[in-house]
Amino acid sequence: MSDDPQPQRPQPGWAPKDPQAADTPEAEAEDSAEDSAEGSAEDRQEGKGRAERTGWRRLIPTWRMVAAAFLITGLLVVGGFFLGYYLVQIPAANALATQQANVYLYADGSVIARDGEVNRENVTLSQISKPAQHAVLAAEDRDFYTEPAVDPMAMIRGAWNTLTGKGKQSGSTITQQYVKNYYLRQEQTITRKVKEFFIAIKLDRNQSKDQILEGYLNTSFFGRGAYGIQAAAHAYYDIDASQLDAGRAAYLAALVNAPSQYDVITHPENRAMVENRWNYVLDGMVDEGWLSEGERAGMTFPMPKETTLSTSMSGQRGYIVNIVKKYLADQRILDEATLDSGGYRITTTLQKHKQDAFVDAVNDKLIDRLDTDNRTVDTYVRAGGASIEPKTGKIVAMYNGIDYVKQYTPNATRRDFQVGSSFKPFVFTAAVENKSRTQDGHRITPNTHYDGTSKRPVQGWPGNRYAPENEDHRDYGDITVSEATDKSVNAVYAQMAVDVGPDKVRQTAIDLGLAKDTPSLDDAGPSIALGVATASVLDMAKAYATLANHGKRADYTLIEKITRGQETVELPARHTRQAVSRQAADTTTSVLKGVVEKGTATAAGTAGRPAAGKTGTAEEDTAAWFAGYTPDLATVVAVMGQDPVTAGHKSLYGALGLPRMNGGGAPAEIWGEYTREALKGTPAQAFSLRLQPGAWESQPPSDESTGRSSTGDPTYDSSRAPDADEDTASRTPDGTGKPTPDGPTGGQVEGTATGDPTGGTGTGDDEGATDGATGDDDSDGDDATYPGGLTGALTQNARRVW
Repeated sequence: MSDDPQPQRPQPGWAPKDPQAADTPEAEAEDSAEDSAEGSAEDRQEGKGRAERTGWRRLIPTWRMVAAAFLITGLLVVGGFFLGYYLVQIPAANALATQQANVYLYADGSVIARDGEVNRENVTLSQISKPAQHAVLAAEDRDFYTEPAVDPMAMIRGAWNTLTGKGKQSGSTITQQYVKNYYLRQEQTITRKVKEFFIAIKLDRNQSKDQILEGYLNTSFFGRGAYGIQAAAHAYYDIDASQLDAGRAAYLAALVNAPSQYDVITHPENRAMVENRWNYVLDGMVDEGWLSEGERAGMTFPMPKETTLSTSMSGQRGYIVNIVKKYLADQRILDEATLDSGGYRITTTLQKHKQDAFVDAVNDKLIDRLDTDNRTVDTYVRAGGASIEPKTGKIVAMYNGIDYVKQYTPNATRRDFQVGSSFKPFVFTAAVENKSRTQDGHRITPNTHYDGTSKRPVQGWPGNRYAPENEDHRDYGDITVSEATDKSVNAVYAQMAVDVGPDKVRQTAIDLGLAKDTPSLDDAGPSIALGVATASVLDMAKAYATLANHGKRADYTLIEKITRGQETVELPARHTRQAVSRQAADTTTSVLKGVVEKGTATAAGTAGRPAAGKTGTAEEDTAAWFAGYTPDLATVVAVMGQDPVTAGHKSLYGALGLPRMNGGGAPAEIWGEYTREALKGTPAQAFSLRLQPGAWESQPPSDESTGRSSTGDPTYDSSRAPDADEDTASRTPDGTGKPTPDGPTGGQVEGTATGDPTGGTGTGDDEGATDGATGDDDSDGDDATYPGGLTGALTQNARRVW
């Protein structure tokens, strides 16, 4: 063997520490790849060690993670804000927030009623007292005028207090609360809260603080069904919001927090809690400099009224509201749809003290005397009344029924009861106005003589025989027009209607104030004189007011003023015209004075001042009337009989425990008491009258009837009835030209409307049942036939007139 060293075989896993340089490029590349692979493995091993943190260190984010989270959150918040601001628009107001009641007021501004589903009356900020504004700010948001639309910190604080049981608190500013009230709904949802947030910000940019506060005060709920501070002021204190002082305003401001619980009348047990809230509000006003400490120290808690003026339709209120609505529609002032939109403030001509006096008089003289438990007829009794200022035409009071919610029909405006003998003055007015003469040519004056025999057939009527009966079948014989009016003699006035002409009588009644479409007015013959027409109480009051105003008819009105917000609704122009001559109206007044002084209506004398009027009773005693006036006031009262179940007309025999109901009873008594109270404090005035020529000149008394015809009177002298007009007002000291009447005054009897409207047959009761054309009802057997087709016994007297 050779002594040279032999090469050794490498051990497994061995590698030279310093590998030899590669002899070729391929070898170099292979070596480089191996180096890179080894470096990558080392790096992976190091990274694996960092990711595998254990324990609590695993819960801590790296600074890179924290920074990234803040950045992303900020971007989301800012982006979400701008997105929300862009997407959420200010919507239209919700229906509830825009609904308002129509407010109906007396002439003095006090509230009659409010109608509508929502009791709200919007007012401007200037119409809300400063103490009221400050009280609400002290209670709800003292920094309102200096803060932004939203207060995130307050919202967070409110949410925290709510969660921790310190009471539900919204943390909302007044702007946010207004947005909720006016634009959104009241549900407590995240969506509503988000919308409220963005709308409040936008609204604060579009409206002033005063506008927002005004809107808030008009939309907040204060309890008792009152939305807005104006409605609340009336609901709790019966005053306007402009009249609220600091004490009352602080109570209303306290109510906003919990309206139902803070009403101390409904929940007296909560008074201590309410007073604490009230004190909180007042203290806040002092802190803000809105109330002096001296004023604050002297304040006591202002208890709200237990019974304030109701906004419901009970009592007279519902009647008045519906009558006013109809008047507005009929006069084309406001149609139903326009009025239903709400927000109108309607000042009527009704005067509260007169309205109250009317209700009291009806209660005293009628309602309180009813015994509905023991007298069925008393359950039929209804009453209606209307009162008008003659010079202005203003309707100052109405009575329509005991309660609108119990009796819906307005008795002052219904046209379904006969007016009875209260119509007779229109016949005499027509006679004077048309210078009418009797059948034998005598001028009709207060002293003209007629035959007052009951069931005496009228003369000169071409239609069927008409022979009205006087009340109680009483014969009066020879009687003057004045006496016949005092005693309401049917026979005289039926004949006078023929002497004048029914058409002229009808036209005079319309000229005075009755409606052209009054039922049974157009088709009545001689029976028109007895009041077969069914005019309303209000229509009759209009007509009597024209007589009181010397024949001048004013356009009658129920409305003084209408406003809506700052706008005033234009009302039709009103006019006064001479409906009938002054002599015709005044001569009628001179005659009607006797009815009150010594006729069927002496009960009306309790008014304690000069008065004129006429009673009337409808057929079958279904209605009794008194229509009368002083120089200052014309008023008509009617008592009616109606079945409460069927609504049919019912007789009132036995009502109030009396044999019959007549105009000289309860109606005249109501009129007297009402007029006395309504005019209390007003100096009594005498009538200033200008009468027809020869109005009260004496006429020769008539002789006893001899059965001869009164036509063709050979002794008639036309000079007894002068045609020339003259002023006779100064003939007597009282200015009426009327001497003291002589002769018997008779009992208090009156006429009733009976008979066929056409002048044919009738079924009358107290006042003038008419005989048929054949005279079958004439038990005296005096149905002789006379020229012209008239039947019945006619008197023959040279001085007799018809």
